[in-house]
Amino acid sequence: MKDPSQSDLGEGGLIACHECDFLHAIQSIPAGGKAICVRCGAVLYRNIPNSLERALALNLAALMLFIMANVFPFLSLKLSGRVEENVLMSGALALYRHGMGELGLLVFFTSFLFPLLTITGMLYILLPLKFGHRPSRVGPVYRWVHALAPWSLLGVFMLGVLISFVKLIDLATIIPGISLFSFAGLLVVSAAANANLDASVVWPHMNYKPTGTGSGTTASEQNLIACHTCALLVPKASLHGQGHGHCPRCENPLHSRKTNSFTRTWALIFTSSILFIPANVYPVMTIIQFGRGDPNTIMSGVIHLIEAGMWGLAMIIFFASVVVPLMKLVVLSFLLITIKKKSTWRSRDRTLLYRVTEAVGAWSMVDIYVVAILVALVNLGSLSTIKPGIGATFFGGVVVITMLAAHSFDPRLIWDKKKSD
Repeated sequence: MKDPSQSDLGEGGLIACHECDFLHAIQSIPAGGKAICVRCGAVLYRNIPNSLERALALNLAALMLFIMANVFPFLSLKLSGRVEENVLMSGALALYRHGMGELGLLVFFTSFLFPLLTITGMLYILLPLKFGHRPSRVGPVYRWVHALAPWSLLGVFMLGVLISFVKLIDLATIIPGISLFSFAGLLVVSAAANANLDASVVWPHMNYKPTGTGSGTTASEQNLIACHTCALLVPKASLHGQGHGHCPRCENPLHSRKTNSFTRTWALIFTSSILFIPANVYPVMTIIQFGRGDPNTIMSGVIHLIEAGMWGLAMIIFFASVVVPLMKLVVLSFLLITIKKKSTWRSRDRTLLYRVTEAVGAWSMVDIYVVAILVALVNLGSLSTIKPGIGATFFGGVVVITMLAAHSFDPRLIWDKKKSD
C-alpha cells in the first residue's frame, strides 16, 4: 500500500485502517489477494472473485444445515439399558430447568439465536442484490450482522461437544445423531461463507474523494471519520463540526473514536476481575452417582482429568477457562496503562497483542457449553446425574464481560499519541 503523503492517491480514493486510523490509497489487487495496513498489519480489504454468488450459496447451505441441526437428535447416552436423547437446544433448556435461566439464555443466544440471525441477515442482504434489487435498511441489518458475528460461537460449541464426548466415553455409550453431523457441516459452511464475503459488494460506489481540512497521515489528522460499517471516509466539516453524525452511504452512526472507550474498558475489567474469584471458588457442576455428589470447580475438574491421564483435554480446559480470561484482563490492563502514559513503545506489537486477545476470548465459553451438554445428557436418576453449579453462572459473567471489554477497547488509541511513521 502507498503512503497517503505521496501525490498519487490512486483512482479508488482513500481508506482508513480501522485499527490504527492510517490512511491508504485504494488500489487494485489480484484476485484472492488482500490489502494490508503498512503501519499495524490489519487487513484493509480483499478481492474475492464472485463474492456475491459464493457468499449467497454458502449462506443458503448454512441455513439448510442449521435447520437440520435443530430438527434431528443431537446426542444420545446409553447406560444400563436406559437411553437419554437430546437435541441441540437441550443444554439451554436443562440449565433453565435447574434454575439457571440466565446461563441458559447465554447458551441459547450464542449457539442458536445469534448464528440464525447472522445467516438470515446475510440472506436478507445478498438475495435481493443477486437479482439486482437493493433491500431497505441494508446499513442497520449489516451492522447488526457484523456486531453479532463475534457472538456466534459455533466453533466453540463444537469443541464443547468433543470435550463432553471424551469425558463421557468411559461412563456410557455415546451415540451421535444426524444433528451432530449437520452441525459439523454448518460450522464449516458458515466459516466459508464469512471467508468468501467481500463487503464491497454490499455498498454502492460513490464517486467522490473526501477532502480533509487538516494535514497528516491519519483520518483523524485529516479531519475525516471512517464509517465502521461500510468504510466510507466522511469529512468532519460535513457533520457540522460535531464529530458525529450519520454515514451518507449506509446511514449508520459515525464516531471518530469509540465513545468513552477508556473508562468503559476499565469498568468492565474491574467487574470481570471481581467475578473471576467466585467463578473459580464455587463448583461449576456436581456429578451425582448412586446418590453421592462430587462438586467440581474449574481447577478440580482439570486435576481429575490429569489424574485420569487425559492431559490433552485437561490442558485445553485449563487454557480456555483460566489462562485466556486472565490473559485478557492482564493484556487489556497493560494496553490501557500504556495509553494513559501516552507511550509510543512498539505500537504495532501492542496492536497485534490486542488483535490476538480479541480473537481468542470467545473460546473461554467452552466450559459453559460442556456444563450445558453434560447437564442435558447425563440425567439418569440414581444411576448418574450432573447438575450445574453457581460457579458456572459467575464464569459465564466473566466470559461475557471480558468479551465486552475487548469490543469496547479502541485500538486506535494506541496510535493517537504516536507521530506519523
